[in-house]
Amino acid sequence: MPDTTGEPVPAEKGQVQPQSASPDEEPRIGVYVCHCGDNIGDVVDCEQTAEALGKLGNVVVSRSYIFMCSDPGQKLITDDIKEKGVNRVVVGACSMFLHEQTFRQAVSRAGLNPYLYYHIGLREQDSWVHHECPEEATEKAIRLMSAGVAKARLMRPLEPVRLEAAKHALVIGGGVAGLRAALDMARRGLKVTLVEKTHFLGGRTAQWEHVFPTDEDARTLLRGLIEKVLAEPNITIHTGAEVVAAKGYVGDFQIRIRQQPRGVSDDFEAVEQAIAACPVEVPDEFDYGLTTRKAIYRPYEECTPAGVVIDWEHCTRCEKCLEFSNNGGIRLDDAPHEFEINVGAMVVATGFRPYEPPQGELGYGEFPEVITLPQLERILASDGPTGGRLEWNGHPIRNLAMIHCVGSRQIEGVHKPQPDGNVNDYCSRVCCTATLSAANQIREYFPDVNIFDVYEDIRTYGRGHEDYYLQASENRITFLRYVAEETPEGVKAQKGDQQPRLGRVKDHLTWGEEIELPVDLVVLAVGVMPSPVDDLVVVFKISPGHDRFLLEVHPKLRPVETAVTGIVLAGAAQGPMNIQESCAAAGAAASKVEGLLSQGRVELEPYVAQVDPERCQGTGECVRVCPQEDAIHLETFSVSGREVQRAVVTPANCNGCGVCVSACPNRAIDVQGWRLDDYEAMVDALTAEIPALEGVV
Repeated sequence: MPDTTGEPVPAEKGQVQPQSASPDEEPRIGVYVCHCGDNIGDVVDCEQTAEALGKLGNVVVSRSYIFMCSDPGQKLITDDIKEKGVNRVVVGACSMFLHEQTFRQAVSRAGLNPYLYYHIGLREQDSWVHHECPEEATEKAIRLMSAGVAKARLMRPLEPVRLEAAKHALVIGGGVAGLRAALDMARRGLKVTLVEKTHFLGGRTAQWEHVFPTDEDARTLLRGLIEKVLAEPNITIHTGAEVVAAKGYVGDFQIRIRQQPRGVSDDFEAVEQAIAACPVEVPDEFDYGLTTRKAIYRPYEECTPAGVVIDWEHCTRCEKCLEFSNNGGIRLDDAPHEFEINVGAMVVATGFRPYEPPQGELGYGEFPEVITLPQLERILASDGPTGGRLEWNGHPIRNLAMIHCVGSRQIEGVHKPQPDGNVNDYCSRVCCTATLSAANQIREYFPDVNIFDVYEDIRTYGRGHEDYYLQASENRITFLRYVAEETPEGVKAQKGDQQPRLGRVKDHLTWGEEIELPVDLVVLAVGVMPSPVDDLVVVFKISPGHDRFLLEVHPKLRPVETAVTGIVLAGAAQGPMNIQESCAAAGAAASKVEGLLSQGRVELEPYVAQVDPERCQGTGECVRVCPQEDAIHLETFSVSGREVQRAVVTPANCNGCGVCVSACPNRAIDVQGWRLDDYEAMVDALTAEIPALEGVV
């Protein structure tokens, strides 16, 4: 940053030093209009548009072509740069989000600075929205492209923001997505730190016995993945840990982690005696509240890590367990500790939680015979509360109803909203197949049980998932269909009835006939919701969507990236996914992080704020309005023997939003590549009379 005397001041780390265009260099602009097949060319007269633009000042070549993004189309641009001296390029085509990098690379191959190219979206902004008005669309195309030419005249060469990057990634979440992402990154040579909020790895998968559509043993698959992760020297794991603070930017995030103690040493031997001595009993979340556990516990025999832990929230410090801890294996005075790590990027893989129906929904919480599908999965598990026997309250189940779409595809005004005021109007995707899988499993092992499948719609979307529906039909499972506004009702059985509970449903497969189902057990196929991540949203400044799942930048073009560069998403933190999809998303996240960090440096777009020190008076208005933490601050400089304050931009934290530009009273700030002069020139071009239009449209 130069001071007001004109002497250069050393650049701050990451500060952009743009190349200055030669004052003698005359802009020689190449204009290229793409037909985009028929997407643009069927509406806009691309030849006439190119002809009109060729009459504008500084335009030395103006062409139209069927596909500018194709190899021949790119060659037109590179040849004109080399042979005709084109030093500014304006392309009118489809969305810049699709082909901006394509044209930047073409310009670079020809030896031109890639930021001396400007893109006009003629498809989304013109042809698609004015399909019935071809003449007006052609005129609009000429005006939009004329504005691009006006900007091109003022464009300057820019260089990306270059930052040193730690080849170290943080993974938040120890479920299958987090484990898979950690393993993939470590195998690519990155150092990985994985933090898991609970004291055990595996997430929800550890609670299942089988996975669909392969029906493989879930614990076996999980154990194989965990063993690979534990064997990888590049991975460090912290369980019982969570992120409590973060600052910095891509390549150099400073993360503060708080870790809860386990309270029990790994070599403690009298485990069963200590658990038996504990007087505290709380609902066991591993069995979804069907059973209880002690305050010193482990969720299941083969859990990782293998030792027991103390539940500090419920432990009363009664010290009864200490009677079996002669060697100090139990430490009730352990306290949490905090530590910091520096990482270059992060993967958020915080997973999901099953929907918990409110009291009274379809009888849940009112009738003991109403349970959720996750609870049924634990009942059917060989290590579950009944040892795999299909019984409830000590009685075998003879008739069972399964109700789909509980907590999914909800309708505002019909269903009770969540605390944020929104209903779960999305489809949870996995619960239809999970319900049918459980129904088929019951039919296989308990063939005498009558099963009623009550559904709104059945969406077995995955490969091989439709087979579950076909198999259920062959297994004589009875299907009944309801509509969302007429959800099934739960009614208590009359005294003396053999069935402890009845269900009433208006079946639209039989033209709306009301049917009563005398059943022993009602299973609610609950949907999925994101794990609570409000703390991470605040710490990392990432955004949740309307459905409360974390939001990607673009579902197709940037499917795992958040708006914060260097923070990516994996698995069900982003939306409902099965294991296969979660692992695929984890692989994509790992590839994105590896692409960012593998070279030990990161290059960011140069479109960041830049301060003119000769105009800056240090008012601090820019600092006050800046929405990005640490993007701009005031520093004290010595100028002509006196101390003055000037605004200084940290480009790595700046996203080029331009809020500071509008707030500066001295017009001392501009966004590189989008200076105020550029906007003024483009507005003038859009509104001015264009002689080139005469005789064209």
